[in-house]
Amino acid sequence: MVSMPAQSRKMRSDLPPLKEAENGPVLQEVPTLSDEGNTRRQLAKRLADVICIPASQLTPQERHMAGDVLVELLRDADIDVRESVAKRLVMLNEAPRTILVILAKDDIRVAKHILENSLSLTDSDLIQVAQKVSGEHRKVIAHRRKLSDSVVDALVQFLEEDVVETLLKNNGAEFSETALQRILTVSRNYAPYVSLLNRREELRPSHGLTMFWWADRSTRRRILHRFAVTRSVLQESCNDLFAEAAKEGWQDASVRKALQFVERRQRNRAAIARSDFDGLESAIEIASAHGLTKKLIEEISYMSGIKPATGAQILTDMGGEALAVLCKSTGLKRDMLEKLWRAVYRPPEDEMEQEHPHLTRVIEAYDVISTDKAQTVLRYWNWSLTSSLNEDVLRYIKNGVIPREEEHGAAAITAALVFGHRKG
Repeated sequence: MVSMPAQSRKMRSDLPPLKEAENGPVLQEVPTLSDEGNTRRQLAKRLADVICIPASQLTPQERHMAGDVLVELLRDADIDVRESVAKRLVMLNEAPRTILVILAKDDIRVAKHILENSLSLTDSDLIQVAQKVSGEHRKVIAHRRKLSDSVVDALVQFLEEDVVETLLKNNGAEFSETALQRILTVSRNYAPYVSLLNRREELRPSHGLTMFWWADRSTRRRILHRFAVTRSVLQESCNDLFAEAAKEGWQDASVRKALQFVERRQRNRAAIARSDFDGLESAIEIASAHGLTKKLIEEISYMSGIKPATGAQILTDMGGEALAVLCKSTGLKRDMLEKLWRAVYRPPEDEMEQEHPHLTRVIEAYDVISTDKAQTVLRYWNWSLTSSLNEDVLRYIKNGVIPREEEHGAAAITAALVFGHRKG
């Protein structure tokens, strides 16, 4: 028998195998596309099964090799195959991260399984994915049971409302100061963030008492309940320093501002002695009868122990709860609150000649808060709104820019947020 040349053998090996038939050998049928798809699905499943073998039975090298092959197989596989693999790998702690990241960037139908539940994705993986996918993908990430502050930072930077709201509702998400500040700034013009922010444990007094100025009435009550606290420990700790500062003539401006926040007495006796009015009540009586003027705002502010900028913010506040804080902290009686309400051109009665509901809520706020707690809020507002108002910060406010806390402090941020807020 004559042997076939090598070239002929090679060519022959490229042909489909022969099969026996009645009339002699014939070529076997070429597989259809559906058969190829089935083979691909079976192969993808087998490779995924190999990857899922316990570490005690499979070396890391073989697992990663199987993953590399699977990655190439999935590049042009249909979505059913890709989703099947995603479901298979999602709960595997040792799954190769490369294939997980690829699946996490896939169509949302595939990616959702990995993004929400995979325990193998690191913070670095999640941050990388968040930068390159759609808002729908980021919302799925926001649902994860645990999210570090670095991942939350990456999600928050896009300021997608549904993503941010999902994060704020997620008790397993950790918020950095950067993320909170970014959301706080946007909350001035997006009300749903305000109540959600107020529920976060990470929220500081500087955030809550700043956000107060654009919060709705119910959220304002919750903010005051949460952050209106006594200052007994601060007062006891710093009590002896008032005399020391007085000996130095109150020359250190920072010390003076800090001790003004701690001080128990609210009304400014020196300002009352210098005033053209007989006292705080007298100024309010005149304002109630004739309306507020710039001079009256300044005098009421000084006699109340606060700066005119703080006083103007309180007296022009549309909600009115700030008036309750001012009156309670300075020892003004309820009738003075009602007169101050009239002074700022608010109707004391409704169309039915009954007490106006807004005034009723303000009186309720006055009744609920104690004098000491009201003083804490008022002094904090005064400190945070005015202690950092230098030329640089005023320029930031004028230009609508929020200064950096590490350069100008938390008070500067509060002032920029409040004074730079454009009421709609």
